[in-house]
Amino acid sequence: MSSIFQRLAASRLLAAALTLCLAACGGGGGGGEASPSASNTGAGQDMAITPPAPERVVRFLAKPVLSFTDTGLSVTDGTTRIGAWRVNSPENWEFSFDRGATWIRGQGDNFNVEGDGAKTIWVRAFDNMGNTSEIEMVSCVLDTMPPAAVQAAVETQDQTRLVKVSGVENQGQWEYSLDDTRTWLTGTGDSLALMGNALTVVWLRQVDLAGNRSPLERVNLFEPDSPTWHEASVNPLQPSVLSLQQAKTTVIHGSVVEGDLDFIRWDIPVGQRLQSLRLVHYVSPDPIAFYALQRAAVFDAGYDVKRMLVYGHMGPKDLNRNVLQDVDANQLSAGPMTLWFQQTGSQATVYAIELVFQTLQ
Repeated sequence: MSSIFQRLAASRLLAAALTLCLAACGGGGGGGEASPSASNTGAGQDMAITPPAPERVVRFLAKPVLSFTDTGLSVTDGTTRIGAWRVNSPENWEFSFDRGATWIRGQGDNFNVEGDGAKTIWVRAFDNMGNTSEIEMVSCVLDTMPPAAVQAAVETQDQTRLVKVSGVENQGQWEYSLDDTRTWLTGTGDSLALMGNALTVVWLRQVDLAGNRSPLERVNLFEPDSPTWHEASVNPLQPSVLSLQQAKTTVIHGSVVEGDLDFIRWDIPVGQRLQSLRLVHYVSPDPIAFYALQRAAVFDAGYDVKRMLVYGHMGPKDLNRNVLQDVDANQLSAGPMTLWFQQTGSQATVYAIELVFQTLQ
């Protein structure tokens, strides 16, 4: 009897030992609880495995080259009327308008900047590994607004018409055209003086610092009953008198043909100097006309070129050439001067000569 009890006790000990072994090894019998580390997606399925993150490759990226078109009266002042910016980068690139708070991915090799005012643009290169280049920063002022038209107040004094120009923006300039706006000349000072009988109209405009052009202003010159619509004198000892009225820019215009000589005198004011004398308009089948300048109240030099300050031929190839560039400055200071202009051929010539005066310091 005792042997039966001994065998039963041994059997119970073995069963307890097996249970402990299974629990320790993570196994379990039917109906037992699953191990906390096992997947709960169903019996027989593998545990979920997260792949390791790829290792970042650090690369040096060259920063892009950022540029814009500087327009206007100076091409180095950072003021422009053009909002297109260019980017040169061998890598992907992005730009920012708010000093890096937000970045916009770039496409191609350009982008547009909108809205007038001061701008600071950042641009940098980037790759797919998260590397970025140093930041390239460029500043400018964008101005796309055309200025207002200038105001022209016309006055008459003797045989000269004076056009006072106002309304020019700070750091802007005014321009005038004698050929129906095909070409433009830069004005000096705040007035344009004109005398002659060839040009019927002068056009005015202003150009602001960024290069924006204003609407046009038209000034009528053709008034046959006015003393300013004037045929220049043919008498060298009684030249027509040009009243400068302190204008820094003056235009003499006329129509001449063989035998029709123009003699015009002016007096350089005290404290000023004649800075340039240029042919600025010329219409004729004949490519050559003649001019001479004498430092006197009359032209009594005749054909003695030694008494002439300058002389020679003028034609289309001489447009905008300052014939006084090699003259001693002392010969161009206060005092009278007389111009002789003529066409020696039989074909009529329309001309305009610009005088520019400079205030001495």
